[in-house]
Amino acid sequence: MNRGSANARGSSQFITGLKIQGRVLGALIMREMLIRYGRENIGFLWLALEPMMLTTGVMVMWTLLNHEAHGLTVAAFVLSGYMPLTLWRHISGHAVSCLRQNLPLMYHRQIRLADALIARALLETAGTTVALVIVYTVVRLANIIPPYQNLGLLLAGWLFMAWFSFAVGLVFAAGSERFEFVEKLVPPFQYLTLPIGGMFFMVAWLPSGAQRLALYIPTVHCFEIFRAGVFGDTVQSFYDVDYLLKCCLFTTAVGFFLINRVRNHIKFE
Repeated sequence: MNRGSANARGSSQFITGLKIQGRVLGALIMREMLIRYGRENIGFLWLALEPMMLTTGVMVMWTLLNHEAHGLTVAAFVLSGYMPLTLWRHISGHAVSCLRQNLPLMYHRQIRLADALIARALLETAGTTVALVIVYTVVRLANIIPPYQNLGLLLAGWLFMAWFSFAVGLVFAAGSERFEFVEKLVPPFQYLTLPIGGMFFMVAWLPSGAQRLALYIPTVHCFEIFRAGVFGDTVQSFYDVDYLLKCCLFTTAVGFFLINRVRNHIKFE
């Protein structure tokens, strides 16, 4: 009887904790939206509008230049590459300086440093997902691209990219607070990794030696899974979910460890 009461009490505390955590993240997301976009003009919509405009521009440019994508629809290939890339860049890049900007909130007992990063990552994921849905719907209704083939794989690739981007963002955030030069290195790092990240190619197009090297890069697996969902059996996809899961778990664990260690080095702006 006592054991049952203890289990019930433990379950109740866990549910209460989840509700508090949900309210904390919701409040942090609203605060982030108001700080970044304000209450006037289009506000939050700009978070989705920016990647929508950039993706549309790249799709139009590649189509006009008659780029070929190994028999694939150019617009669909660009969409399947640029939108996950935007997710990667926004989540990982915008984690820099997030901690010091939210440090004044830490006097609230329920708020931790990691909560600010989680809230920002959720906001970026939501905005980019809205942009993906809108762009896909428009070009699909215009019959510019074929319908996606596997929604499960598409969502898996998208969510894995969001997760890995968040995990890397934790490392970026902790590193930028400990060493000033890290903040300046993040944008060049993101640009320099573009050619090898998986946006511009599929693994099947590479020589066998290059394929083995490419599959060591976690983002390549994210792109391959996402494109497997978009194109289905019309492309040959190479990805390892177990490897990607291990990379995400390991990077997340390292990121949270570094965040916990860096708190005393954060300076108020």
